[in-house]
Amino acid sequence: MVQTTTQTRVLLLNDMERLERTLFRLEQGFELQFRLGPTLQGKRVQVCTNYPAECQRFDRLKFRPLEWLNPTGQQEDDCDKFCKLELLVAGSYQYYFGCGDDEKVGSGYIVVDPVLRVGEDNHALPLDCITIQTYLAKCLGPLDEWPDRLRVAKETGYNMIHFTPLQKLGRSRSCYSLSDQLDLNPEFSPQGKNYTWSDVGNLVERLRREWDMACITDVVYNHTAANSKWIRLHPECGYNLVNSPHLKPAWVLDRALWHLCCDIADGNYAERDLPPLIHNEQQIDALRGLLWQEVFLRVRLWEFLQVNVEKAVEQFHKLLHSGVEVFGSSPEGKKQLRVVKDPQCRRFGNTVDMKTALNLFRPHSNSPSDIQECCNWFKKRLEDLNLECYKKMAYHAEQATNCIVGTVVYERLAEDGPKLGPVTRMDPLVTRYFTFPFDELTFDQEMQLMSQEDQARHLLAHNGWVMGDDPLRNFAEPGSQVYLRRELVCWGDSIKLRYGDNPEDCPYLWAHMKKYTEITAKHFAGVRLDNCHSTPLHVAEAMLATARAIRPNLYVIAELFTGSELIDNVFVNRLGITSLVREAMGAGTSHEEGRLVYQFGGQPVGSFVQPSLRPLVPCVAHAMFLDVTHDNQCPLEIRSVYDSLPSSAIVSMACCATGSTRGYDELVPHQISVVKEERLYTRWNTKAKGSNPGDVNLQSGILAGKLALNKLHQELAARGFSQVYVDQVDEDIVAVTRHCPSTHQSVVAVCRTAFRDPHTHHYRHDVPPMFIPGKIEEVVLEARTVQKSSEGSYVVDERSINGLADYTIELQEHIQLKDSEVVREVDITSEGPREFVQEIVFEKLTPGSVIVFRVSLDPGSQELVGALRHHLTQFNPLYKTGALVDDNTPTVLNTPLKKIMSKLTLEDMNMLLYRCDAEEREDGGGCYNVPFWLPLKYGGLQGIVSVMAEIRPKNDLGHPFCDNLRQGDWLIDYVSNRLLAKGGALEEVGQWFQAMFHYLKHAPRYLVPCYFDAIILGAYTTALDLIFNQMSRFVQSGSSLVKQLALGSVQMCGAGLYDALPLLSPCLRDVSGHLTDNAGEGERQSCVSLAAGLPHFSSGIFRCWGRDTFISLRGLMLLTGRHLEARNMILAFAGTLRYGLIPNLLGQGTGARYNCRDAVWWWLQCIQDYCTLVPGGTDILVCPVSRMYPTNVSEPQLAGAWEQPLYDVVQETLQRHMQGIQFVEHNAGPQIDGNMTSQGFNVEAQVDQDTGFVSGGNRYNCGTWMDKMGESEKARNKGIPATPRDGSTVELVGLCKSTVRWLVHLHGKGLFPYATVTIQKEGRDLSVSYAEWDRKIQEHFERHFYVSHNSHSPDESHPHLVHKRGIYKDSYGASSPWCDYQLRPNFTIAMVVAPELFTVERAWEALEVAEQKLLGPLGMKTLDPDDMVYCGVYDNELDNDNFNLARGFNYHQGPEWLWPVGYFLRAKLYFAKKMGQETYENTVHMVKNVLSHHSVHMERSSWKGLPELTNENGQYCPFSCETQASSIATILEVLYDL
Repeated sequence: MVQTTTQTRVLLLNDMERLERTLFRLEQGFELQFRLGPTLQGKRVQVCTNYPAECQRFDRLKFRPLEWLNPTGQQEDDCDKFCKLELLVAGSYQYYFGCGDDEKVGSGYIVVDPVLRVGEDNHALPLDCITIQTYLAKCLGPLDEWPDRLRVAKETGYNMIHFTPLQKLGRSRSCYSLSDQLDLNPEFSPQGKNYTWSDVGNLVERLRREWDMACITDVVYNHTAANSKWIRLHPECGYNLVNSPHLKPAWVLDRALWHLCCDIADGNYAERDLPPLIHNEQQIDALRGLLWQEVFLRVRLWEFLQVNVEKAVEQFHKLLHSGVEVFGSSPEGKKQLRVVKDPQCRRFGNTVDMKTALNLFRPHSNSPSDIQECCNWFKKRLEDLNLECYKKMAYHAEQATNCIVGTVVYERLAEDGPKLGPVTRMDPLVTRYFTFPFDELTFDQEMQLMSQEDQARHLLAHNGWVMGDDPLRNFAEPGSQVYLRRELVCWGDSIKLRYGDNPEDCPYLWAHMKKYTEITAKHFAGVRLDNCHSTPLHVAEAMLATARAIRPNLYVIAELFTGSELIDNVFVNRLGITSLVREAMGAGTSHEEGRLVYQFGGQPVGSFVQPSLRPLVPCVAHAMFLDVTHDNQCPLEIRSVYDSLPSSAIVSMACCATGSTRGYDELVPHQISVVKEERLYTRWNTKAKGSNPGDVNLQSGILAGKLALNKLHQELAARGFSQVYVDQVDEDIVAVTRHCPSTHQSVVAVCRTAFRDPHTHHYRHDVPPMFIPGKIEEVVLEARTVQKSSEGSYVVDERSINGLADYTIELQEHIQLKDSEVVREVDITSEGPREFVQEIVFEKLTPGSVIVFRVSLDPGSQELVGALRHHLTQFNPLYKTGALVDDNTPTVLNTPLKKIMSKLTLEDMNMLLYRCDAEEREDGGGCYNVPFWLPLKYGGLQGIVSVMAEIRPKNDLGHPFCDNLRQGDWLIDYVSNRLLAKGGALEEVGQWFQAMFHYLKHAPRYLVPCYFDAIILGAYTTALDLIFNQMSRFVQSGSSLVKQLALGSVQMCGAGLYDALPLLSPCLRDVSGHLTDNAGEGERQSCVSLAAGLPHFSSGIFRCWGRDTFISLRGLMLLTGRHLEARNMILAFAGTLRYGLIPNLLGQGTGARYNCRDAVWWWLQCIQDYCTLVPGGTDILVCPVSRMYPTNVSEPQLAGAWEQPLYDVVQETLQRHMQGIQFVEHNAGPQIDGNMTSQGFNVEAQVDQDTGFVSGGNRYNCGTWMDKMGESEKARNKGIPATPRDGSTVELVGLCKSTVRWLVHLHGKGLFPYATVTIQKEGRDLSVSYAEWDRKIQEHFERHFYVSHNSHSPDESHPHLVHKRGIYKDSYGASSPWCDYQLRPNFTIAMVVAPELFTVERAWEALEVAEQKLLGPLGMKTLDPDDMVYCGVYDNELDNDNFNLARGFNYHQGPEWLWPVGYFLRAKLYFAKKMGQETYENTVHMVKNVLSHHSVHMERSSWKGLPELTNENGQYCPFSCETQASSIATILEVLYDL
């Protein structure tokens, strides 16, 4: 079917990916994009191809680089950049790509299909429309008689003719043994005429133009006829004993076998029980004995492998006497002595390497006796080598004997063999492997020819094929023993051609075959590559390139016998083969025949609509599926005559090219031999009577049936019936359905095969009924083979190739079901809700019968599905075909979905697309659970889309998800009802879904999955577009990775049934969110909040965490443009300030826990980021904050009861830290934490007056993000924090420095009223300016945090604890000093927020160490793997006696957390710029490569997010949140920095 939009395929390139055995087929007009896979992103990659540039000719050896394009114009990552090819020229093209200094790290091929054109109007003939018929050219007679004989093909509906070669034939008369590749067969010119290739070309053009028929012919590159004159003049073009001396032993054996054959034929061995007529096994045993005694022992072939011992020893003796210098000795001894082959392959011509011999065999002295002893040892080794050569040749001889005997048994004794009769010179014992163009000579005289070069060059090897051989190896080249071992099935009428590696190796042959190719390509639309699997690939490549230079849309077919789809692909790729010939006769049962139909083309019925831009996936070669090929056994010799029609019908229903060979349709009961057949094909004569064997018409054989089937095949392909279903009704009946995915019309062919003769085999009478979904519009055809009369037997006509005249078919076409003689309709039934099915009972489906139904949807379904397609056109113009306008369209569907959805806020989008099971349950629902499978990840559309993204590309219609859709409307109703219950704009979207699903529910159930997918996907993509339109320019113009990450803002940001954030000041008039009526309390605010992670931290009191919110806020809210929601979150947490801290676990404010020291510093950093990134952002500083706890001991206050501007809250925070914070958590004890000891509830935080470092904590609690508290009584770690990180932690010092630096700046601009903090010390006020605080941190940071390379540094208080230098400590002043020196990723946070603290060179070195030691595929190791307590696998359920592991104690002691990698990469980018341009560019490449892993994970994750953490080396951790706000946010920040 014609595509309405540009089809684009994307090929991901990955390092070291060699795809030469993978087939990628594309059509002309497609666009191919090369994109970088994760292994190449961030690297300098260049893609090269030999696809020609515009207006350039194709040169398969000329490659050109492709230019990289970036559709967004942004350079933040490599996910979207691509280089492309507009595919407008058919053929096979190679690509390769290099990376950095490596020129070639991956490669592959693409094959672009040709477009064939026929008719006066030059219309396209689609490949799947092809119906081809093969003709043996020699059986067509003179050229002026061809139209009458070819008209049979036209009148029976074929649209392509395949001619065997039209060249002059060799002596054997085989169609494939050509005596001259350049001359037209003179037999085509009647007396008085001399037809030329131009006359043939004119006829072919006439057939193309007037008959709409394309013509192709064979090309034979592998051999020429043995009597070709040109090969006598140019024997170098074949494998002879001069250019291929390795064949000498095989030639000697061949001559010996010929003489044995002559002796047997002359009766010379009759007395030894081997007469000329071999007819029993005893004589076969006698033959075996004779082969050994009279052939192998006589010809002594082992001598060709052996060394002349005496000559070698003599040479060795002379060298020893001469005192030649010997180098070294070898402990390997005689094992290293090897035979050196004689390049001329003479008897005893081989040698050994004397240098090796002199090293291995050394005399004790130069005395004659020692030298002689050494020579004796050398001689003994040579004799051993010769014995090995003898055994090797004996093995070859044994194999040769087996092959010879096997051939004789088949040809003379086997029931299915030709039974050749007595051995004669015309029918020798075995076929000769070599030509012998000389008079008869004795064997000994013949042996002299080997040394006579002028004669030996005419001793040429015949061609043939080798069963089970490697098709990529040339069996005539050195290294192959095929000729010696008699493994060749030899064609004695042909000579195998020897091209060499390039035209310079055999100039005449290459030039000759090039002319041959040019003649063929000039006159024919395509070629069949004869003996393709044995034709040297480089030769066929070059010749087809020549052909395509003349005819770019060359159609190329071949029949391969490699036995491997991968090796088939090598041939298809390198040669650009369009269609591979497949044969139905290879099927042993009807079931197998039906399976071939399914295998060779088409998609499953009910397949999903694929996007126009999608990945390029490997495919199978396009098939040309024939009922029988011209060089195989006749079907009537294997199956009954009654099977011809049904098997042909099964083939015709295949969604690929189909065809037959001339004679099949006329029921010719024998093979039309390509060698022996000399009669002519019958002519077309509409008035012919059955008594004239030279004429045929629609009353002959199954011709009428084939006409109907060919027309049907072409119609199905032309009208887009691209979906296939094959049903094995019973052992003999195959039903094949072809379905059109746009009109939903089907054609169902029911074929009852008759492999066995119904007259002699019992077929069951009770044929099972069929249930056909839909309305049967007509019987397209019904036919059966009948015998006209039982009188007379088949007589072979002497002049014409005649078929069985007593058989024909009864055929009816385009009749109503009630008029059928084969079936009757029983009832219209229903197999389920709204399922329209017709039951069909077969009354006369006899063996050999075929009936074909045309089926449509029932009228009601047709209208509703048409209306559904009409509404789907807003998403994809593909649905215009088959679309119908519904006069009763629901009102909601009159408005485009985009307009309806435009009313949705991003909060609404969270409800529409996401919400995990815990969030849904909080509202009283839950995520949909697919029976016998899994629950969906989300209640919103993303949950469905994630599943469909796995199912759709594979058309996995058997998936439990699809089963559930076919079985009932539960999921369909879930989608709409969920939204209808929400009210507002979401309710209107729910009404849209409900109306669309009304149509869907009336579609046949097999269509429900594909249309459900179309509705959901259309709505989903519409929602995404609207989401991005509401976000920042950074997102809108960003890459696909930026957009995927930005969706994390919608995924994590929502409002549930209960408020997660405390209420804001009533004075704020632009509070985001909606108003709800909560349990009669009236209308109140409902601000969105950020979930820390899904699914574990998504609902209730565990949804909202201070630390996670403000680590994530810059990336998910500020960079995406959600400024108002970000402001509200900042102000809401400001209202919860208590003790100078904001809570970690918010608990809606009233249940807050103030047990972390870092959340407040992340909050302060976000206020700074807000002021910096948001236009007019400093206005937030004067926004009113409604304080829930005005004092440390206050009870929670109502919103608006106590208010102050944000800048006062900020000042209070810093003042309290400078004063010092010390309190016991409210309600301390097991009721708020069942694991913590009493000391752990003591919260401390302060500022060191000397260094300005913020510090705090104790060894019993963990106040930073590494907050795992021991839980195992068994391991005795309960109540012990794994990572207390007390003292001054590096990231908090950095965050503090960032804040005070910013406040100094703000105060200077008059935007912050305070320049100092005032504290009480020793009973008096003490003021500390922010400028002084800033200076103190700057002066002391590197002195106390940098681990110098100087082991005697005076700043190092614990030098004995240092185990890595050139890094920054994780903390300073910890109660356990060794913890300060642990390598963790936290220093990179300080580098990002306060880079001024770091010396550039020191920072860069520390980052290099972190990259080497901590960086994982997705995250950062939380502890140096060299640390004694490192463990990279987190298992929270493991409870054993291991203190360091039990109950997940190692949560932050090795597992790779994702959010720190964002800070690491940002730090790398910042300091790389300081290091110079080259370093920066290399760092950008490295960062992009790291980000590619996140891109791949996002793409593959059904949660569409990034996890909280992974186990070591990026392994999946089942205890991690599947998608984490901070992970997504910090990666998005990296992309922003890029």
